[in-house]
Amino acid sequence: MFEGFTSHTVPVGNGVEIAAVAGGSGPPLLLLHGYPETRACWRKIAPRLAERFTVVAADLRGYGASSKPPGGGDHAAYSKRAMAADQVTLMRALGFERFCLVGHDRGGRVAHRLALDHPDAVERLTVLDICPTATMYAATNQAFATAYYHWFFLIQPPDFPERMIANNTNYYLRHTIASWCRTEGAFDEAILRHYVEAFFDPAAIHAACEDYRAGATIDFVHDTESDAEGHKLTMPVLALWGGRGVVGKSFDVLGTWREKSASSVTGHSIDCGHFLPEEAPDDTLRSLLTFL
Repeated sequence: MFEGFTSHTVPVGNGVEIAAVAGGSGPPLLLLHGYPETRACWRKIAPRLAERFTVVAADLRGYGASSKPPGGGDHAAYSKRAMAADQVTLMRALGFERFCLVGHDRGGRVAHRLALDHPDAVERLTVLDICPTATMYAATNQAFATAYYHWFFLIQPPDFPERMIANNTNYYLRHTIASWCRTEGAFDEAILRHYVEAFFDPAAIHAACEDYRAGATIDFVHDTESDAEGHKLTMPVLALWGGRGVVGKSFDVLGTWREKSASSVTGHSIDCGHFLPEEAPDDTLRSLLTFL
C-alpha cells in the first residue's frame, strides 16, 4: 500500500513502540488515522502527498502494528496527551522537530491535543470529520446518541464491550465501516480484510475501548483544564468533513473550531461520508495541498 516508503518501529517510552512508514521528500507531514483503522487509511493519498512532502503515516498507540499496553484504571495510557506525546517522539526520532499534521477521526483528536501541548512542533493542523470531543459530548441528544452509539458502547466498563466485539469481530468491523461510509466501492475486500485482521488481537480491541474510555474521562479533564487556562490553537487550522456524514449535519464545524483557535480556521465539506481519505481521495488531496 505504501510502495517506496520505508518502515519504522520507534520506541517512545514506557515500553511502547510506534510503527510508521515514511516516504517522499520535502517538508515533513504526519498523518494520523482514525477508528477502527490503521495507517492504511492514507493509502490512496499518501503516495501523492509524498511528491511534495516527506510523509509519515503512523499507527496510533493501540492500533495496527504499534504497541497495545493495558489502559490502566484511569485510562491514562490512552489519553490523547499520551498518544500525542508518542507522535512527537516518533517525529523527533525521524529528525523532524516541526511538521504539518493531519488527523482523521481519533487521529484528529490526538492531533488536536498534540497541537495544544506541543504548539511549537505543529506548523499547520488539519482535522477530518470531527468537532472537539467535549463539544460533541455536551450536545448529546437522541439523534447524536443514535448515530454515535459506539461512543457510549465502547466506554462501558471492561470487559463488556471487549467480549461483545470479540464474539464476532469480522461482522463488527465490516458493519461499522459500512454504516459510516456513503461511497460505494471505497473499501475493497483486501482493505476490509486488513482492518479486520488488525482488530482480531484482543489487545487491539481493549486498546480501542480504552481510547474511547479516555475520551470520556481523562481527556475531558485535560480539555477542561486547557479551556480554563485559555489555551488555544496557535497555528492555521483546516477542518474538513463529510457532507453526507453526521458531523456537518449536527454541528457548526467551523464555528466550534474557531472557538478553540487563536489563529485562522478555514474548511468545507466534501461529498462523502465519514472516511474522507478513502471515499473522496481526490477532493481530500486537493484541499490538503491547497492548505498545506
